[in-house]
Amino acid sequence: MTKDEIDKENEKRKSKYTAVYDQITGISDVIPREKIDIAEFGTLHIPADMLKICWVKKLYKYKSIKLFVENEKTINKLNIDEEEKISFVYIEFLRTRLKYDFEFFAASCVKIKHKVTGLDVPFLLNYPQRILLKELERQRLAGLPIRIILLKARQWGGSTLTQIYMAWIQLFRKTGWNSVIAAHLKDASANIKGMYSKLLENLPVWCADEKPVFKPFQRMTSTSIISSVNCKVTIGSAETPNSVRSSDLTMAHLSEVAFWKDTKEKKATDLIRSITSSILPIEESVIVQESTANGVGDYFHTEYRNAKSGNSDKTALFIPWYDIEIYRLPLKENSLEFYNSFNDYEKYLWTSGATLEAIKWYRAKRKEYQQDSDMQSEYPTDDIEAFTFSGERVFDRNQVDNLRKGCKAPAFVGEIISKSGKKTGKESLENVGTIKNNAAGKLKIWLHPENNKKISNRYITIVDVGGRSNKADYSVILVIDRYWMMYGGVPEVAAEWRGHCDHDILVWKAAQISKYYDNALLVIESNTLETEETDGDHTEYILSQLSGAYSNLYARTPADKIKEGVPIKWGFHTNRATKTMIIDNMIHLLRESPYVERSYEACNEYDTYEKKENGSFGAIDGHHDDILMTRLIGMYVAYELPLPREQKEKTTTKKTQGIISEATI
Repeated sequence: MTKDEIDKENEKRKSKYTAVYDQITGISDVIPREKIDIAEFGTLHIPADMLKICWVKKLYKYKSIKLFVENEKTINKLNIDEEEKISFVYIEFLRTRLKYDFEFFAASCVKIKHKVTGLDVPFLLNYPQRILLKELERQRLAGLPIRIILLKARQWGGSTLTQIYMAWIQLFRKTGWNSVIAAHLKDASANIKGMYSKLLENLPVWCADEKPVFKPFQRMTSTSIISSVNCKVTIGSAETPNSVRSSDLTMAHLSEVAFWKDTKEKKATDLIRSITSSILPIEESVIVQESTANGVGDYFHTEYRNAKSGNSDKTALFIPWYDIEIYRLPLKENSLEFYNSFNDYEKYLWTSGATLEAIKWYRAKRKEYQQDSDMQSEYPTDDIEAFTFSGERVFDRNQVDNLRKGCKAPAFVGEIISKSGKKTGKESLENVGTIKNNAAGKLKIWLHPENNKKISNRYITIVDVGGRSNKADYSVILVIDRYWMMYGGVPEVAAEWRGHCDHDILVWKAAQISKYYDNALLVIESNTLETEETDGDHTEYILSQLSGAYSNLYARTPADKIKEGVPIKWGFHTNRATKTMIIDNMIHLLRESPYVERSYEACNEYDTYEKKENGSFGAIDGHHDDILMTRLIGMYVAYELPLPREQKEKTTTKKTQGIISEATI
């Protein structure tokens, strides 16, 4: 770009922050507005819906409250003098505007504490707050129930706006509109309600005939009532789940949802669902779930991801750091020289829409952090960064997000069994294919096998062996379909089983699934089996027994050594060398869109996989990597095996393939 092009683009970006915005006169693009001139007010831009009110339309026609009073018979009948009539209409216009114009209400009636000076100031919305308000008002004006999940980046007042918006609906638009404020901590909920109390205390006297105030409701410490509008406000937290039980809610503000912890009384996710499910999806009902991110794979991340992909009743909203006005520094140097000095990440910031002034601030702030990931976690540019942990992640976040594009719900959930009903032994592999469709099952299938197409080397089954108890790591069985590799395409996740069971049952279950998928090559990660006993039997016995019934079993002993009489070592052994190898292989493959992923949980494990301080690899604390390990091993084997090949001629003499081993691939 030339200097002129850079300057022009930068001014264009800055213009959205510097555009004239006036909540009193109504200069705003948040909602549709109409320009009117009233002598006593001057030029106003009022909500378009206000002009649908008959008397407001007449006032607009007269362009003066005085003329309106003189000519309208309804007003003339009032038994008060002319000045009182003018004052009456003046106040009535303001109150009507309060009902239709949140921005006017915020600036003229609400006081908040300034974060720098500590003084009480009118609530003038910043740019990020206007983005949130625009979405709230879009849903309200469309007659929709208001449903938003807000991913917050630093403090720009998203929680403040949410609570004041809900207060506006309760005070000026609805009666009997009960709400709940719930956060991760009791103090946080109390602070949010404190904003509401401050609002009520500072309301101008002209707003209502009766000043709204909080009063205790039936001696309940957690619930207050505003009698003038017959609405209750309940506060609670994940710490005290019983305090937020209610059957007549119409609005809920759930704050810092990602940090809600389970209690003895109730799981956090169950508490959230019990609150939200009690609110009917009617006009001007409100549910806002907001939080800063706390890693991936939890309730908040899953709900946000579903909303972003359109699979939710909520709208996902994220504000990048560069839209927050305090994160800018004046640019004194030549814009072209500054632009040409960008590193790769700063180029990404420019591409994302950041101004030069914002990028200069970011460059200065970055010096305070040891790693890029630390800075990105505190000041995320997009929602991917917001959910990223601050450790040294192994897999590129953008490449992982590309994998997510292929993820979807499975076509089938259940279990696979044999006709014999046996769980282990040769009989368990007889007539495999009877599938019990059960929502509580642990087998997810995205692609059923195509047994009518005889294709060699098509399916691979990978097994990561976990623990037996529910508190242990999971065991995972992954099926990969390599069909499209025949035509230059990529492999695809076909099925996955994840759960806990005894190890001997696990390997036979994997063989059943492999049998179902056209005798897939069965690759068992053998570390756990080799270091633990399973009901008194070592891995050699378990896998040797399996090999007698299932022939397409992966071995790591070279085929020529087997011929020489060397004992067969079944399975894929993960050690420091092989683990580094399969990780490096996946890092390389991810640059080229290596396969089609179907599991959201797999992508979450990519995002929470890190390199430790001692140089080892593993999931961050509180997360798993069992699903990921099947992908690492699976994609290594999938790309090293000979390509699948269609078997066109049916022969009477079946030629044995021999043992597939590390030497084979």
